Amino acid sequence: MAGSSTSTAPDPVAVAEVERKFEPGPDFRLPDLSTVSGVATVGEPHVHDLDATYFDTVDLRLARNKITLRRRTGGDDAGWHLKRPRTDGDRDELHAPLGRSRTAVPAALRRPVEVHLRGAELVPVVRLGTMRTVRHLLDADGTVLAEVAQDEVSASTPSPDGASDTVQEWSELEVELVRGDRRLLEAVAGAVVDAGAPLSSSASKLSRALGDRLPPKPGALPDGVRAGTAAAVLVAHLREHVTRLKVNDPLARADRPDAVHQMRVATRRLRSALATYGPLVDRAVTDPQRDELRWLGEVLGHARDAEVIRDELAGLVAAQPAELVLGPVAGRIATTLDVRYRAAHDEVLAVLDGPRYFALLDSLDLLVTDPPLVPAAYGDADDVLLPLVARTFRRLRKLVDAVHAAADDGPSPDAHRHDELLHEVRKAAKRARYAGESLVVVHGGTAKGWAARMEAVQEALGDHQDTVVIRAELLALAAAAHADGEDTFTYGRLHALEQARADATEGRFEQVWKVARTKSGQRWLKP
Repeated sequence: MAGSSTSTAPDPVAVAEVERKFEPGPDFRLPDLSTVSGVATVGEPHVHDLDATYFDTVDLRLARNKITLRRRTGGDDAGWHLKRPRTDGDRDELHAPLGRSRTAVPAALRRPVEVHLRGAELVPVVRLGTMRTVRHLLDADGTVLAEVAQDEVSASTPSPDGASDTVQEWSELEVELVRGDRRLLEAVAGAVVDAGAPLSSSASKLSRALGDRLPPKPGALPDGVRAGTAAAVLVAHLREHVTRLKVNDPLARADRPDAVHQMRVATRRLRSALATYGPLVDRAVTDPQRDELRWLGEVLGHARDAEVIRDELAGLVAAQPAELVLGPVAGRIATTLDVRYRAAHDEVLAVLDGPRYFALLDSLDLLVTDPPLVPAAYGDADDVLLPLVARTFRRLRKLVDAVHAAADDGPSPDAHRHDELLHEVRKAAKRARYAGESLVVVHGGTAKGWAARMEAVQEALGDHQDTVVIRAELLALAAAAHADGEDTFTYGRLHALEQARADATEGRFEQVWKVARTKSGQRWLKP
């Protein structure tokens, strides 16, 4: 891949960077910070000559997302640094060694931002020379609480065509926590501001150097979309889950717990929203997006399902009396499902580095910045959205009626068809739940309560579907064990226990469905 190394080193661990930046004027003098509560002494100044080259795509995809990637020499932390914003306002920082190449970005630092790069080449965009004077703030035991860095910065920024450089110079001051707490940081920040250095208006040295090459921050709503309209609610809902998809991308690449699942949930919620609110968008645009989201969800599902089945079966075996576990049952389950999970996760990684996924991300960006809305979407949120959400409930009720009608016809020999019908009810309940949750922003607790009742239906039948999948897996494991001459008693026992659980979930489904159908809180939708 262009601009990346072929290193297979594991992803580095992100370290929180908690700091404040300031803009000292020409007459600024650092105040005596030993007077700050908790600070016993201020260490002697140490001067470092730093040289950093920042990398980004030609169209500045990292900088647009407030991400910086640099290779820096000099100082105590020479190497490659990747800094990403966190939801709490601070930043994560990941490090990698300098290596031999000055231009090949370590793969371990590219992977966490590939969701933004999407295969594009990384090139030098800014070079910064910094003369840094560092002082440590220490407590009475000599522990470093914070680091104060006064920087004299010179930035060289090539023009887009590479014909010339723009050189800027400025002073900057940073206070970064080491072992101190946030109260100390705020106290030091207050002293610095009082001494004449206001908080910096730039998120980073890179953003200051790039200046007007960075586009303005987009508004909360796309052009032409007014607050209070159906379009505003829909776009906010879509944006939330596009963001969740992107946030979990680097976590899924690093095989972090639950990350693949959360990516899959984001794809489902987006598909569900585009289905529920289909009359508000140009379906010639959104139907292909739904198809691609389904494809991505299926790829993610292979890994997620293997993970869930493995853990469920392992728990089932562990719960059995030892004398009823005959043969290497736990080992066969672990080996079979671990191999399947690894293969499925490898498939996920291949897809996340592929052009089809990148094209989907591009289309989702357009979906929330330039949504393909039709005139009906610009109406009042309640007038437009409530009937569409009510329609999800009517669809759910129709499917439940079909299940009951089949049961009224007498015992059915087609258990597979019965399971399929219940699975369709589950999916419809999930869509109704998601639709209700999309209206929490305008209907608060009423929408939340309605969605919770839909979720109860979904979860009851989710447990039922789990038993369907697990029973099929147990049959396959038993067949493999039999072929290898192993005792299959335990697989049969577990299958019977799962069948009993399936029957119990159907009884629970009937109970929660009665509540969902009759609860007066759903009248706000007038289904």
